Amino acid sequence: MLYTPVLHAQWTQNTSPTYPELISYYQKLDAQHKEIELYAMGESDYGLPIYVCIVNGAQDSLKTFAKARTSTTLLVNNAIHAGEPDGVNACLIWLDNWIRNGKKTDGLPVIAFIPAYNVGGMMNRSSNSRANQNGPEEYGFRGNAQNLDLNRDFIKMDSKNAFTFATIYHALDPDVFVDTHVSNGADYQYTLTYISSMKERLAPSLRSLTYEKVIPSLTTTLKKKKWDLFPYVELLKETPEEGMHAFNDLPRYAMGYAALFDAVSFTVETHMLKPFPQRVQATHDFIADLIVYTGTHSTEIELARKEARTYWQQDKQFEFAYQLTDKKDSILFKGFEFTNPPSPVTGLPRLKYHEDRPYEKFIPYFQTYQAKDSVVIPSHFIVGSQCDEVIERLKANQVQFTRFDKDTVIQIAQERLSEFKSYGKPYEGHFYHNEVKSNAELIEQHFKKGDVLISTDQYQRNFLLSILISRAEDSYFRWNFFDSYLQQKEYFSPYVFEEKAVEILKEKPWIKEELELMKTADKSFRESQWDQLYFIYKNSELFEESYYLLPIGLKN
Repeated sequence: MLYTPVLHAQWTQNTSPTYPELISYYQKLDAQHKEIELYAMGESDYGLPIYVCIVNGAQDSLKTFAKARTSTTLLVNNAIHAGEPDGVNACLIWLDNWIRNGKKTDGLPVIAFIPAYNVGGMMNRSSNSRANQNGPEEYGFRGNAQNLDLNRDFIKMDSKNAFTFATIYHALDPDVFVDTHVSNGADYQYTLTYISSMKERLAPSLRSLTYEKVIPSLTTTLKKKKWDLFPYVELLKETPEEGMHAFNDLPRYAMGYAALFDAVSFTVETHMLKPFPQRVQATHDFIADLIVYTGTHSTEIELARKEARTYWQQDKQFEFAYQLTDKKDSILFKGFEFTNPPSPVTGLPRLKYHEDRPYEKFIPYFQTYQAKDSVVIPSHFIVGSQCDEVIERLKANQVQFTRFDKDTVIQIAQERLSEFKSYGKPYEGHFYHNEVKSNAELIEQHFKKGDVLISTDQYQRNFLLSILISRAEDSYFRWNFFDSYLQQKEYFSPYVFEEKAVEILKEKPWIKEELELMKTADKSFRESQWDQLYFIYKNSELFEESYYLLPIGLKN
C-alpha cells in the first residue's frame, strides 16, 4: 500500500489521534519510506513502548544513532502532557508536507520526533479534563499511568518513561531540543509563545547563540507567516500589566534537563484559548523554521556546544539557587483590556478580559536571575554502592564511573545537613526538601570495594553537580533519595547515661559551659532532664557520626 496524503486534511481539523492511531500511522510511514525510521526505545509506565521517529538517518539503527550523535540533530518531544497535543499533530503535518515535497534531505539535520511521550496520559482520553482549553474534541490527560507529571520527573526519574527518555536522549545527543505544550494563564493576543533556557545557566557560547541568533531569526521568519513569537507569559501577579518574568527552567523540566547537556532548548507554549487548528499550525511553523535554522547553521551550533563543554570544564564554581532579581526591563506586549465586574456566581469581583479591546503597550519584564549559592567543583564524587537508586540513574544518563576494587581510606569532604524543611504534603510523589543548609566536613572516610568513583571531567558534569550537591534545587537529597540518613539510629537510657555524662563534662569543660548557658537562657531546657542529657550526648564521641551525613564524597 503506497502512501496517500490524507493525514494533512484530517489532522488540521479539531481532532487529534489516539495513541494507537498515532503509532499505527508512524509504523506505516516507517514501512513505506526508507528515509523514515521508527524505533521502540523502551517501556512506558502504561506498559506500551515509547517510540522515536527519525528522519534523515542512515536506514540502519546503529548507523542512524551514530549519525545523530556525530552530526547536527534536533529532537522534538510531544505530549508530555497528553492533554496538550498540538505538537502531536504538528509533527505529523511536517512529515506529510516533507513527503509531498519530495523528501528532500539537502541541508536537513537529523530530525527525531517522539510521537507521544506520555503514553498513559494518551490512553486516558476524554473531552473534559482541560476546562480552559479550546479544543481538540478529545485529548489525553496531564498525569501518566502513575499520575505523575512527567515534566517534573527528568531528574528524580520515578517513571519508566524517564528512563526511556534518557535512553533516547543519550542515544541521539541532540544539539537542539523542543518540548511542545499548551499554556494556561492570562488572556492575550499571541498564539505562539516560547520558553528559552535561563541565560544565567548557559555557557557564553550557547547564551549568545540562543538569544542573539536563534530567537531573532525565528522571530523574523515566523513574522512572515503572521505569527508574533513572544516569550512565555509567566505573570508576577494576576495580570500582565503588573509584569511578567522569565521562566526558571530547573533540571526537573524537559528543557532544563536538555540544557544540562548543552542543547539549545525550547519549550513551545501555544495559547489555550486559541482554536486548536490555529495552535497546531503555529507549533508546526515553529518546528519547521527551527529545523531549517538547525540545518543551515549546523556548523555554528556544533561549535557553540563544543565551546560550552570546554567552558564548563574550566569553570571552578558551580552556581545554583537562582532567584529572580528586582532588575526591571520592559517588553512590548499585545494584550486585552480587562475589568473586574461582580461575578454572577460568587458576587465578588472577577477578572474578565475583553478580546474586543486589544491593546499594545510596554509592561514590566523581569528576566535577570542571580545565583544565591555556589560550591567549589570537586574533581570527583564518590557514591556508596548501597545507593542503588542513584547508581541506576547515573547509568541511565551514561555517566562514566569506576568502582573501587578494594576497601580504601581517602580524605574527602562530605556534606552534613544542618537544616532543611519539607513540604507538608506530597509533591510529585515526594516530600520535597526545601531551604536546605549543609556544611562540608573534611574527614578520613572508609570506602568499600564496589563504591563508585565519578570524575567531573565529563560532559555529564552539570547533571552530576545538579543531583549530588545537596543544596542544588533538584538534588537527589531534595527528592528524598537519602532520607534514611536523616534518622538517628542509636539512643541512650537516661538512668545509665547519667554516670557517663558526669565523665564527659569533666573531660570536656566547654560542653559544661554551653550547657549552663542554655539552662540559664531557656526555662524548658532547664526543666528537661532528657534535653540536657541529649545535649551532652550529641556533643560527645558517643553520638553517631552518620547522622545527617550524606553518603556522597567530594574529592578535590
